[in-house]
Amino acid sequence: MALFMTFIMSFAITFLNLGFIDTFIYMWITAFYKAFFIAFPIVFFVAPFVTKLVDFLIKKD
Repeated sequence: MALFMTFIMSFAITFLNLGFIDTFIYMWITAFYKAFFIAFPIVFFVAPFVTKLVDFLIKKD
């Protein structure tokens, strides 16, 4: 999940900030790997909490 999210979001943000310039691919991949190393631990630690929260909120009695 973190891989696909950061891949797409880093592309979108890089494009919005820079447009298609000569170094776009380099800038995008640089942004991607930096974002991935931040997003992966967040998803790893936050996902169990979010799962429990969603289970609590949609619990059917």
